[in-house]
Amino acid sequence: MILPLPLSRSRSRSTILALILPCMVSGTSPAADAPAAAASSPVAQGPQPSAAERARILSRVKWTPVADTMPNRSGGFFKKGREYIGVPYSSVKSVGRYIGFDIGLRTFLAAVENPLSVLYTETLVGKTDNAAACYGTVCSSYTSYALQCGIPEVSRRHGPSISKGVVLVNPQSAQAAQVGDVIYTPHATENAGSHVEMVTAVKKDDQGRVVSVIVEESRPPTTSTTSRLAADFDKHLASRNKQLFRVTDPDAWRGANRAESLRFPNYEADALTPAINRTLLLDLGDWVPYEKGQPVKINIMDRNALGVKTLVIQRGGEVVEEIALKGVGVVERSFTTCGDYTAHVVRPDGSKSPACEFAVCALNLHLPSGSQYLSAELKVGFQSENMQVIAVYLSSQSDSYGRHPLMVSEEERRAGTFTVPAGLLKKAGTVEVWLIGEHRLGRLKVRKDIVLTGKAELTTPRP
Repeated sequence: MILPLPLSRSRSRSTILALILPCMVSGTSPAADAPAAAASSPVAQGPQPSAAERARILSRVKWTPVADTMPNRSGGFFKKGREYIGVPYSSVKSVGRYIGFDIGLRTFLAAVENPLSVLYTETLVGKTDNAAACYGTVCSSYTSYALQCGIPEVSRRHGPSISKGVVLVNPQSAQAAQVGDVIYTPHATENAGSHVEMVTAVKKDDQGRVVSVIVEESRPPTTSTTSRLAADFDKHLASRNKQLFRVTDPDAWRGANRAESLRFPNYEADALTPAINRTLLLDLGDWVPYEKGQPVKINIMDRNALGVKTLVIQRGGEVVEEIALKGVGVVERSFTTCGDYTAHVVRPDGSKSPACEFAVCALNLHLPSGSQYLSAELKVGFQSENMQVIAVYLSSQSDSYGRHPLMVSEEERRAGTFTVPAGLLKKAGTVEVWLIGEHRLGRLKVRKDIVLTGKAELTTPRP
């Protein structure tokens, strides 16, 4: 197993990403039958790479579908054999997995290489708005990743009207733009969508005047990179009431929602080019958690034609099952014991393939029965097994500002309960409550809905 590069006092994370980002010329490496980097530790402290460098991890990755059935948010499907640049757009919400947050980039790239993965066999179209593939990003999760949030923030949280540590750039023009600035397009109506983009490069002439500006964003079908001359950037900024914002105090803007205290996003692991297993892959890709009891579909592919004899499944290093193989095909198993698992193939000559890694975890969410009052505290109960509960996320269906990632403390984890402050949500209606758990291989989300009633004091929306 190749571990993320260790960070010494003499080498910063910025230096490390500068070294490894140029290596990301394709989705997989030539040595594609070996294990890859592990997202096994929280992001280290120390000097940080720029937001633009982090954004490019997701926007510059290259991948090529191996089947014609991966749904595309622009309509239709991604084309088999065509190379795409940047991760796909899909508003997966609680039903899918956000690339960079719920799964590492390497898990997405592994799923791309398995023609029977959920990317090709399942769709979120019709299950949740603005979604297509089971794995993806949206504009705000893309900028949240770049700005080192632990949980994606919605786009309208990027402005100073409801957030601290961010200011309106003055003047609103290319001449004032800086790398890391965000462009916010406000919503036309209360429940309409908004959009956010990021400035990732600014070119100046010998006199110091801005000549061009590069803007990157997540939009269908994949992330997009656009270079505009200064005058064209000003026209872009003037359209649809756009505003150019600058996060001047990242800690104040993020609040408790910080990646540094969590395992994901794992920028070092995401920036490495993974070696994808060519003998077998999981329906979720590789390096990924499953829910307890969820079927695990192992696709025996033998793409190097070395032969297959036995599939060996282990938990914690101990053999769980040995399955005789007659050839390529899918082996499906469900596991009711939580733990860390591997699956590898023994070949006819006795050699072993690299192993796929997956975890089996349990995550349970409990809410009060019946409707609750806006003016009262909301008690949330939870349990987990083989993963750590990290956050409770609230999403109001009646208030587009009522989106709140609430981080769970160690004391609350031990107690198995979290209290949502009274009056945090401002409008009555149905509220989605997501419980988010984290394992070193990724995250799981469980959602339940509750109705909040009664009147709350009308105040300025807050994050």
